[in-house]
Amino acid sequence: MAQLRQDHHEFVRRGAQILVIGAEDASAFAGYWQENDLPFIGLPDPQHTVLKLFGQEVNLFKLGRMPAQVVVDRQGIARYVHYGHSMEDIPANAEILEILDSLESVPA
Repeated sequence: MAQLRQDHHEFVRRGAQILVIGAEDASAFAGYWQENDLPFIGLPDPQHTVLKLFGQEVNLFKLGRMPAQVVVDRQGIARYVHYGHSMEDIPANAEILEILDSLESVPA
């Protein structure tokens, strides 16, 4: 999430909202957000309701949920999905920002 915080202004400049969904409970999530001064929205999902809808993988051998990134356009259509195979398998911000830039040219 530090990666997202680092370029948060670039996401905002493009009119994007960052929403991080996590499997922790509300108090743990709030504590993490406050401790790390994260400038974007966090949604605790301890029952994994939302995470399951997006098909986020659980791998017990790799200590839990694998990272997933989804870009949803203003019409609610998922335009990009990346399911990580390890905790380090996260697209660079530049890749996501490029996708956001390309959405500007997609007709509504």
